[in-house]
Amino acid sequence: MKVIICGAGQVGWQIARHLSGERNDVTVVDNNAELVRRATDTLDVKGISGFASYPDILERAGAEDADMIIAATHSDEVNMVTCQVAHSVFSIQRKIARLRAQSYLDAIYSDLYRRDHLPIDVVISPEREVAEAALQRLAAPSAFDTERFLEGGAQLLGITIEDDCPVINTPLRQLTDLFSTLRALVVGIRRDGNLFVPMAGDQLFPGDEIYVFTEIRDMPRTLEIFGKTQSKQDRVLIIGGGNVGLGVAQALEARTDRVRVKMVELNRECAERAADNLERTIVLNGDGLDSSILEEAGIGNADAVLAVTDDDKTNLLVSVRAKEQGNPMTICLVNDPTLVPLMGPLSIDAYINPRATTVSSILRHIRQGRVRAVYSIGDAEAEMIEAQVLGTSPIAGQRIRDIDFPEGTKVAGVLKNGVVVKPDADTPINEGDVIAIFALADDVAEVERLLQVTINFF
Repeated sequence: MKVIICGAGQVGWQIARHLSGERNDVTVVDNNAELVRRATDTLDVKGISGFASYPDILERAGAEDADMIIAATHSDEVNMVTCQVAHSVFSIQRKIARLRAQSYLDAIYSDLYRRDHLPIDVVISPEREVAEAALQRLAAPSAFDTERFLEGGAQLLGITIEDDCPVINTPLRQLTDLFSTLRALVVGIRRDGNLFVPMAGDQLFPGDEIYVFTEIRDMPRTLEIFGKTQSKQDRVLIIGGGNVGLGVAQALEARTDRVRVKMVELNRECAERAADNLERTIVLNGDGLDSSILEEAGIGNADAVLAVTDDDKTNLLVSVRAKEQGNPMTICLVNDPTLVPLMGPLSIDAYINPRATTVSSILRHIRQGRVRAVYSIGDAEAEMIEAQVLGTSPIAGQRIRDIDFPEGTKVAGVLKNGVVVKPDADTPINEGDVIAIFALADDVAEVERLLQVTINFF
């Protein structure tokens, strides 16, 4: 497949990394020559310096025979025009655009993206993706990472193993014997910075970061087994009233359990906009780093603090201050992946990486075929892939023990006739089943081959 990626920033580079690693013909376009050079020096991709919306630049990038274009520059308007040029001049079949401005995303204007208007096949909103990620973190406050799969019937949980974890030093195979009815499976362990797929004899140690795939109704019990408590979030304090904070507050207001929400926003105009768009949320105009403002916002009584300003360092410092004041749960928005290792030493409970959520969303739409969801884990270290099994797939009709899965993979769950099944070696994989697979980055391409994934243009 021939793909043009417009924008060589963090998102564009990661998408190029994934697709070039899967032997696609990838060309990266950016008006910043240094970013283009970084991509061509570190990845097996071609690079073109110039404005992606210019027809001559797209022609140099090979648009005449490209299968797909992904417009992920920092400008919504450039992304939109790029898709228009790709359609009108070069007839590129699949066009994906990243759009941030909420006005472009309003449902009442959805006709804007029809082929006879602005021909964009898929619109990705980073802010909406991040807001959804924040809500999932709040739903599982003791997990540092979480994502739903198998039609909402299963959950991937990232859990840090503490000294008081009841199953420390217990071989994983014994967990099945100890908790025979538990529909949960440890699919990945990060130890000393290295992520690997565990074997049945591996044990868990304090400091490990594990990824557990669990049936949604078993999530509270799973958290308890691994030493975590599930507390209800009745009072939430949001620092940052931009699109992400506003989206989270609106979603919390829409819930039936009447969560009490307060918000602190430094920019007065932004604070007023948030107040106008919210009904029950109390919006304070002030600095989230100001202890007096935090006290006025009731940080001492909040069940969770969500720091989602557009400044990473502010989010980190707000989270640290919240923990110092005894807050039980802090969630921090971090754009710079090099800051993620600081989360543990700073006692920050969970983080959201907008780049990872956006990359996952774009990958989900790129790998159409029978792939239904893709979630990027860590710094593109692994993926959780959900796909429907085709009758022509090499795995259809076989038991898991007979399938030649790569070493760095694990079948996490199977949806059979609407029921989530915890897999074991004897579980049959049949046509029509939906299968969730944890795969280290180097093994993703082989997993896709086994699933016979194809791009589905429309």
